[in-house]
Amino acid sequence: MQNPLTERGTSSYYQRTSQFEPLLKALLEDPVLSDVPKKPTLSDIETLLGVEQGSAMKLTVLKIDNTTFDVAVLNTATVRDLKAAVQKKVDSVEESQLGHRHISWRHVWGNFCLTYNHEKLLKDDAMLRDFSMKTNDQILFTRHVPSREARRHSRAKKRRFFHGLRKNVNTEKY
Repeated sequence: MQNPLTERGTSSYYQRTSQFEPLLKALLEDPVLSDVPKKPTLSDIETLLGVEQGSAMKLTVLKIDNTTFDVAVLNTATVRDLKAAVQKKVDSVEESQLGHRHISWRHVWGNFCLTYNHEKLLKDDAMLRDFSMKTNDQILFTRHVPSREARRHSRAKKRRFFHGLRKNVNTEKY
């Protein structure tokens, strides 16, 4: 049986939610909590608490235009987790400044990469601790041109495309 205080749709749930939202809004306006996202998730709060307790690290990302922003990730995070934190931070900043805006992260990660100590962070499954990262270190956004080996699938796509054209040409002759 569900708890009526936490079950959606009950009046006590909506009463608790309506009491909680103004409190959360007031807390988020406090300058001490300026690094908390405007719509925090439980994992955001846990990561920020982890920074204070030492089980997470705060990293500064330097963009190509020389602006910076901070992200927080757990000490056990991978490059994929760091990229997700960067995406979330950039999306929230863009949305708050410019309204709704779509960023093609597939395009971004296809042409740029994150770099730490002159080493490109290209393997998504690599652990950040393997790069000896620590709190307050700086990560750079740098241009990245993938090698030909990384783009092998494009040859197969081209072949399928031209093969499809060949079928259409052959059917038009008859």
